[in-house]
Amino acid sequence: MNPSSTTQSSRTTPGSGPAARSRHARGEALIRPGRTSTTYAQLARQLVTTFPQAVAKLDPRHVWRSPVMFVVWVGSVVTTVQAVVDPSWFAWAVAVWLWATVLFANMAEAVAEGRGKAQAATLRATRKTTTAERRLADGSLETVAASDLAIGDLVVVRPNEIIPGDGDVVEGMATVDESAITGESAPVIRESGGDRSAVTGGTTVLSDRITVRITTKPGETFIDRMIALVEGASRQKTPNEIALTILLTVLTIIFLLAVMAMQPMAIYSGQPQSPVVLVALLVCLIPTTIGALLSAIGIAGMDRLVQHNVLAMSGRAVEAAGDVSTLLLDKTGTITYGNRRATELLATPGLGNDGVTRAAYVSSLADETPEGRSIVELAASALDTPSREALDRLPQAGATFVEFSAATRMSGADLPDGTAYRKGAADSVARWVKGLGGEMPSGVLTEVDGIATSGGTPLAVAVQEAGQPPRVLGVIHLKDVVKPGMKERFAQLRSMGIKTVMVTGDNPLTAKSIAAEAGVDDFLAEATPEDKMALIKLEQHGGRLIAMTGDGTNDAPALAQSDVGVAMNTGTSAAKEAANMVDLDSDPTKLIDIVSIGKQLLITRGALTTFSIANDIAKYFAIIPAMFVVLFPGLDALNIMGLASPRSAIVSAVIFNALIIIALIPLSLRGVRYRAVGSTALLRRNILIYGLGGIMAPFIGIKLIDLVVSHLPGMM
Repeated sequence: MNPSSTTQSSRTTPGSGPAARSRHARGEALIRPGRTSTTYAQLARQLVTTFPQAVAKLDPRHVWRSPVMFVVWVGSVVTTVQAVVDPSWFAWAVAVWLWATVLFANMAEAVAEGRGKAQAATLRATRKTTTAERRLADGSLETVAASDLAIGDLVVVRPNEIIPGDGDVVEGMATVDESAITGESAPVIRESGGDRSAVTGGTTVLSDRITVRITTKPGETFIDRMIALVEGASRQKTPNEIALTILLTVLTIIFLLAVMAMQPMAIYSGQPQSPVVLVALLVCLIPTTIGALLSAIGIAGMDRLVQHNVLAMSGRAVEAAGDVSTLLLDKTGTITYGNRRATELLATPGLGNDGVTRAAYVSSLADETPEGRSIVELAASALDTPSREALDRLPQAGATFVEFSAATRMSGADLPDGTAYRKGAADSVARWVKGLGGEMPSGVLTEVDGIATSGGTPLAVAVQEAGQPPRVLGVIHLKDVVKPGMKERFAQLRSMGIKTVMVTGDNPLTAKSIAAEAGVDDFLAEATPEDKMALIKLEQHGGRLIAMTGDGTNDAPALAQSDVGVAMNTGTSAAKEAANMVDLDSDPTKLIDIVSIGKQLLITRGALTTFSIANDIAKYFAIIPAMFVVLFPGLDALNIMGLASPRSAIVSAVIFNALIIIALIPLSLRGVRYRAVGSTALLRRNILIYGLGGIMAPFIGIKLIDLVVSHLPGMM
């Protein structure tokens, strides 16, 4: 958007400032009851509270969704039947711990889901049944239930009233309490005519009166969608998750065929194996650990985003964030606060300041944009009280005011004595002056170029007195402010290998100055929605994944085209509908957290898959020698753990296979820590920790369990 042709809000929200960033740095969540970490005591309580839910998930209609755990479930049924038909301590021990394996897998998923359901309950508590004052075609108001509102209805909301539905402010400006969705107690400002016009149903107007156009149907409001997302009701498996499920299924089938082929060989060798032993071998060889934790990892990934006050509309977007290579950011309201305010009135060389001050004040009286109001405030501070009061009486004196419009990019006033004032974009004022026989002074052009080069927005002020050619009286300096800490955050993105591109409607000089101050890698100036789309498609054509943050209606097409589209919560409804993520804090640098969580999700899934497959190696040394050591005494050389007996070895392996799931639940919920290092170093680190650890852990764990199990009856 061109800053001289359109208006943007001059307000910032408390959730986008340094305080909010410091909260994220500490890992605090604004959507209660969140914390990013879980202590083991908390986990123990969660395991106890989710136990009934985990038992309910033993229903085969639920278990079959995970092929690996469904095989374990079938094996549990088989061993239970065998234990009933031919009871023994060994058979019952294997059956019980196989059921525990399935139960622990269900508990991992239930704990992950439980966090979201707790947050959903908090959000449900914010929803209240309310009524609305709907405006009719004749301007009158009627009271209706909020549930009866339709898209397009206009409702009037007064102080201390609840906004009845999602919509956009079309008239007025008000402070709004949005703590219901952000947890931030400080109010924010919502107003018409800018990119901060969106309001959310269930929030409360604290001051002033606004008219809201409803944009969603009842039951489909932002809070309704939040509830569905955080409790996991709308979660679907991502492409990577589906691919990994297929891989695990194939491995399970391979091991199933191998175990089935082992029984004929055992019979031929004269030592047939019982179904209990074969099932135990199968369960210990298939990748049960990752199969049990896969769903919990995906749910926890989206939960971590929620704890950072980001709503992901799909798991696909979370995964894509982990592979983003280019980030596009809208300048106004994203990199900068978006509050361009008049900071200086510069008179034309040779003219006094009184003329430009008076002209700026009069020509901005009809400009209701935030920029126009800031000009009135600045000029008023320089005028004495009698002069200001005299100018305020101009409407009663018969003055005609020209409102600001995007078409003319000017505003002004025509006084009864024939004097005309104009204020607006420098090129628009220049055309107005030249059209009436005047000229643009070179000194003014120099000031205009200087302001634009410094990153500000220059507005020219001119006057035409009766019978005289128009004169340019001076320039108004509007300045936008880059949000604190942006350069450091962009440097952090650069260390992650992410290129940052600022997209703005500003002229190239202004864009270059802001880009240098913010520390972005590149910029696109004078960008139209079509230009943004073209840039995104060009990057995607090169095989790169693109993320974009934005808050305006003109950002909506680009947000929809991006692989990861992050809309600011302070933005318009169109932007939030087009994006696949919404940042409730409206902090554009939140993408660093989003990318980190996306990478963390992928790394966690890969690390636990590596661990799961690696720890099967130790189980070979526990179970295979135990099965055939009587027939082939030479296999005792493979009993490097020194396990007491074949039966204790098998039971110990089954118990370890179940307990390791519980042990890894905290890691699957918290995620493997992501560090901004190269992929080679990251791969080496994870192989050493989770590959080598996956091999060593079972040797130690099974041996320790065997020391206890071997003293139980029937295990020798």
